[in-house]
Amino acid sequence: GEVCNMINKKYNEFLPSMQSAEDLVSKVDGLSSNIDLLKAGIENEVQRDLNVAVAEFTELKQQLERDTLVLSILKKLQEFDTAIKDYNTALLEKKYVAAAQQLEKARSSLKMLESRKGFELKILKALGTELTVQTQNMLYHLGEEWQRLAVWKLPPSQESGSLESVMHSELHLRTMPSKEEEIAGPPVASVLQAFAVLGELHAKLKIFGQLLLKYILKPLILYPSLQPFTEEQSDVFILRFKSEEPTLDHSSPMEVFYKIQLVFEVLHKYLLNVPLEEPAEDKKECGVTLAELLGDMIWEELSDCLIQNCLVNSIPTNSSKLEQYIEVIKSTEEFEKALKNMQFLKGDTTDLLEYARNVNSHFANKKCQDVIVAARNLMTSEIHNTVKITPDSCVALPRLPGPVAGDHLKMEKTSKVLCNDMVNLENETKLSQYTFSLPTCRISSSVEKLMELAYQTLAEATASTDQCCIQLFYSVRNIFQLFYDVVPTYHKENLQKLPQLAAIHHNNCMYIAHHLLTLGHQFRYRLTNILCDGAATFVDLVPGFRRLGMECFLAQMRVQKGEILERLSSARNFSNMDDEENYCAANKAIRQVLHQLKRLGKVWQDVLPVNVYCKAMGTLLNTALSEIVTRIAALEDISAEDADRLYALCRTMVEEGPQVFTPLPEDDKNKKYQEEVPVYVQKWMTFKELMIILQANLQEIVDQWADGKGPLAAEFSAAEVKSLIRALFQNTERRAAALAKIK
Repeated sequence: GEVCNMINKKYNEFLPSMQSAEDLVSKVDGLSSNIDLLKAGIENEVQRDLNVAVAEFTELKQQLERDTLVLSILKKLQEFDTAIKDYNTALLEKKYVAAAQQLEKARSSLKMLESRKGFELKILKALGTELTVQTQNMLYHLGEEWQRLAVWKLPPSQESGSLESVMHSELHLRTMPSKEEEIAGPPVASVLQAFAVLGELHAKLKIFGQLLLKYILKPLILYPSLQPFTEEQSDVFILRFKSEEPTLDHSSPMEVFYKIQLVFEVLHKYLLNVPLEEPAEDKKECGVTLAELLGDMIWEELSDCLIQNCLVNSIPTNSSKLEQYIEVIKSTEEFEKALKNMQFLKGDTTDLLEYARNVNSHFANKKCQDVIVAARNLMTSEIHNTVKITPDSCVALPRLPGPVAGDHLKMEKTSKVLCNDMVNLENETKLSQYTFSLPTCRISSSVEKLMELAYQTLAEATASTDQCCIQLFYSVRNIFQLFYDVVPTYHKENLQKLPQLAAIHHNNCMYIAHHLLTLGHQFRYRLTNILCDGAATFVDLVPGFRRLGMECFLAQMRVQKGEILERLSSARNFSNMDDEENYCAANKAIRQVLHQLKRLGKVWQDVLPVNVYCKAMGTLLNTALSEIVTRIAALEDISAEDADRLYALCRTMVEEGPQVFTPLPEDDKNKKYQEEVPVYVQKWMTFKELMIILQANLQEIVDQWADGKGPLAAEFSAAEVKSLIRALFQNTERRAAALAKIK
């Protein structure tokens, strides 16, 4: 019921508004038909008149636009024509700048004409051609003038830039305008300004700049003997060269700057002191001179050449000369100032001056580079040129400043010598003179020089600025790192093949290690203050060098041992020596081993320190004896004749073995070492006992054993002795009794 009521209510409200809407519609219909009548009237009469008026107006407007365009085009054509006429007049009068400006006017008129869309005149193409022809004509005239103003007389030679060809190069600059041109102002100015107006100046100056660099400026830097000289005639100025004997390989920067400045002054006076007057409209840009343009083009190349071929060579190589370098910096400043005054250079400091002022860093870099190059050359030179060093050998050195040297640059030049004798340690306890001393031996002379280089560089470091000192200290450490990396690789084959070189290399490493122990110490006062962690030391490198020397020598020892065993392997196991052929083979093997040892004894003589020599030779002789003992002890049957022959072979070894010990060149001094052979050859007594067994009867063997307390028992085990008895004696009751006593 509720819903019905609501609907009725809404319906009753709706009815009246519906009624009023219908009334409104009928009114609108009436109005609409009125409008239609009116519209028909307008279309038939008024519109017709209006259309006629608008059409007439549009036509007039278009007519006006066409006339204006034609007028402006005619005006531009006339401007173009006038410009070309004026250009021709000016050109005839050699008023080059005016002529060039007229050409530019013609060009801008033509540009305007070409920009008019929808109006392509056939004539424009012809005008364009005319303008191009006239421009080329003008450039040709200017080119001719320019060639008369600056004349290069160059030799036809192919190797341009060589001293020979430079000697015949000349530059002629015309100084006087001929009479009829005086009106046009200085010809140089008008020719160059005209080029500028036509936008061709850059190209012309670029070529000129390149010739200037190639034939005048660079040769003056590269050839110290060249002197520029000038000659002035009535209407021409000539710049040419003469050659004088140079005093040094490199000219000083002062001389070079002087010569180059002279060239620039000439150019400035006769050619380039010309403002490039831009056409009057944009006055803003005048004031650029030719000198500036040329300077922009060539300065970078010129200053590079000056740095690389002049300043680099002038960097001093030792710190005492650094103070005099102030002169070079001054003259570099003056040189730049002169060029700025002539406007070749703009305001700021250039690379050239930066380089000169940075001398300390260059000095350090150059010094470090020289040191490393020198070191590398030493490392790659022959190892076998040797010098003898003894416990009191010294490294000669310039005197070092003391701990409180007031001015550490004033170093006394007397030479203080660093000996191996005596080293004062921090707490000033004196050590025995041999604590740090090296045994007498031979080292490569290149390594001795390397050590001197290290000491000298450190001495130099202590006298340098802090930055330089640090760089030099590290370059000395680099020398040793480099040695460690370069030498074993570079000389690898020889170190493997040649036992003498392996021995020298071993000594070299020990010598370096020895000096590294104390190297930082002598310079500690100066170095520890600067190196932040106080690490002015080389001690950390010592173990590496000792290892390097040992490894190389031990590798060589392994090679030699291998050869000994290889030779003994051809001795047919020392069995059946009663067979002539077997005996010969064994005898030959023993002879070869002795020969090998003798040869080694000779090549290591006077090279290795005596104690190392004796250990090495002892070890190798021991290898041979030990191998022979093992082979003989393993035999199952030894006849009486076998035993005699084996004894003879062993006797050869015992008699001749010690003679391979010749550590010193003086024979009488070697006796001592030959008598001490049992000390160096571990199996010597074993070998002697074996010889006794080969000659003894059963009772003598039992006596030598002496219940396991005799000399035989010290060298052989019971099992080995029993085995030898079984091989040597036939199976009898006496043998059984003897065997029973060996236990």
